[in-house]
Amino acid sequence: MRLIPSLGDDVTVWMDASPDKVWELVSDVTRIGEFSPETFEGKWTRGSKGPEVGAYFAGHVKRNGVGPTYWSPCRVTKCEPEQVFEFSVGTDAVTANNWGYRLAPSKGGTEVTEYFRLPKSPAMVAYWLVLGHLRGRTNRKGMRTTLERMKAVLEADAS
Repeated sequence: MRLIPSLGDDVTVWMDASPDKVWELVSDVTRIGEFSPETFEGKWTRGSKGPEVGAYFAGHVKRNGVGPTYWSPCRVTKCEPEQVFEFSVGTDAVTANNWGYRLAPSKGGTEVTEYFRLPKSPAMVAYWLVLGHLRGRTNRKGMRTTLERMKAVLEADAS
């Protein structure tokens, strides 16, 4: 029996594209608006120009696709080309959650896993116990939508 619930989830989609092509897409935060049902715009901030550990960017979010609308500050926490791109959402002092993409070569293409994790603080555990099933369902649907849209673009570019 698990006392602390798993505070996150992931979705995996196989794409008929090489890891380098997938990497170009998942690590370019300025393109997220083409794919995400919630984040409709992204931009590098604080002088950052591209993906590297410590780089800052902001995502323009319309929560649940309907609102409220706000900018989320983000910082790249893992950046291993063609393998993993991960970022924290929140301020320098407080991380609200972490999102990322893992890439693995598979069957001539790439298995792409999008995931999110919440910090295991007492407040987040309580939130997840009460509302986690609802937000988790929304996040899973959003991750699947994002990955399927990326897949469509990558596979159309390959044709």
